[in-house]
Amino acid sequence: MSAVETPEWVRDAVFYQIFPDRFARSERVPKPSNLEPWAAPPTLYGFKGGDLLGIVEHLDYLQDLGITALYLNPIFQSTANHRYHTCDYYQVDPILGGNQALRTLLDEAHRRGMRVILDGVFNHTGRGFFQFIHIVENGAASPYVDWFYVKKFPLQPYTTSKDDHGYEAWWNLPALPKLNTGNPTVRQFLWDVACHWIEFGADGWRLDVPAEIDDDAFWQEFRRRVKAVNPEAYIVGEIWHEAQRWLQGDQFDAVMNYHFARSCLGFFVGDNLLRSEVARTGYHQIDTLDAKAFAAEIERLLNLYPRPVTEVQFNLLGSHDTPRFKTLARGDRTAYPLATLFQMTLPGAPSIYYGDEIGLEGGHDPGCRAGFPWDESAWDHDLRQQVQRCIALRKAHPALRRGSLTWLFVGQGVVAYGRKLDDDVLVVILNNNRRPVTAILPVSGYLEDGSVVQDVWKKDRFVVARGRLGGIPVPARSGRVLEVVETAAG
Repeated sequence: MSAVETPEWVRDAVFYQIFPDRFARSERVPKPSNLEPWAAPPTLYGFKGGDLLGIVEHLDYLQDLGITALYLNPIFQSTANHRYHTCDYYQVDPILGGNQALRTLLDEAHRRGMRVILDGVFNHTGRGFFQFIHIVENGAASPYVDWFYVKKFPLQPYTTSKDDHGYEAWWNLPALPKLNTGNPTVRQFLWDVACHWIEFGADGWRLDVPAEIDDDAFWQEFRRRVKAVNPEAYIVGEIWHEAQRWLQGDQFDAVMNYHFARSCLGFFVGDNLLRSEVARTGYHQIDTLDAKAFAAEIERLLNLYPRPVTEVQFNLLGSHDTPRFKTLARGDRTAYPLATLFQMTLPGAPSIYYGDEIGLEGGHDPGCRAGFPWDESAWDHDLRQQVQRCIALRKAHPALRRGSLTWLFVGQGVVAYGRKLDDDVLVVILNNNRRPVTAILPVSGYLEDGSVVQDVWKKDRFVVARGRLGGIPVPARSGRVLEVVETAAG
């Protein structure tokens, strides 16, 4: 197999995940009359009317934050507010503005140098998918009968029993009939869909539950075809466990790095974690980590996959499938900014779940899918500024995106590490304690005596002496980033 290659642009990307029904709505997109109030708590079945032109109208907000790429939850025609119940893979949901709204979003995002990846739901469809309805109407006579795994006729897609609907479905839910991806016609259909939207201008795919399509050849051909349209298309799979099988360079570029999120919750939130919410998620459980266990787990993750994969891992702290980070932290305002500083100074592509940057809270689905509060009086402005500052730091320093990582000190609630790429050399210190510390770091072999480092924000300076960088005050539950401004050689 040839060397692993991943999209270069992803190394520089800062993603923002948007749940389209809940981010912003535009008056230019006609709305149904029975929308939920925007500020009301979200429900499982209600629609709030967010749309793609609403996103376009708030690209200034995202650019000001520092965002360079968007990941959109499903946008194709569907009967669900989350749109994982696909009815038509070739039509953007009219409630979102239709295909023309996506055209506008892609054009305007690209004009600003921003990328957009779409959510591909290829394991299952919704009950409204044409080929499925055809089987419901015609039974064994339907020419689409082998598009799904039919057990018995007639199909009963609206039965209240999970055992009587007559076909295989994702998690045995009748609303989600499972596609027969062993059927050559189905395979061709899905590959054509994937290529169509890349040709349309999308910059990649986030793949929903791809492990459910347990077929390496399917995903290998998926990659080959998508990359033939755009070699820089980003393919990232939703896999919650270790994913070596899919990350050898012939299937996906990366996976959603839930292991990273779990580690951050275990360290930066720790014993304060709202465990009743964790139990309802794909995390199942999260162990409390001290500094040494945290650093060891992060080091393991950084070496789990080939380096080109690690550099484009989709590093998230939350998503539409998890309770909000702040909610899991029981409202602790210090945990998310500290985790974000870590996220922005680590290899991989960081992702912000919409609203986390202004302190939005919410438990598991549907609570984590609330409407974005555009009334700025509801924002945590200090938090947003901290997130904005961390993003700007990442964008200013190539070492944070492509450099080596060296652990300098781990223990007593503190982790410190260096990031280095050519002349761009930084030291990151994170104090997870609820008390200030004065850091003394052994840096022999990393920084030479006489080297001068300067805080990237406070601008105070420190000098390396006798192989140590010392006397650095770090407030409780905060971090400092120091850059080398003078070397021993001058």
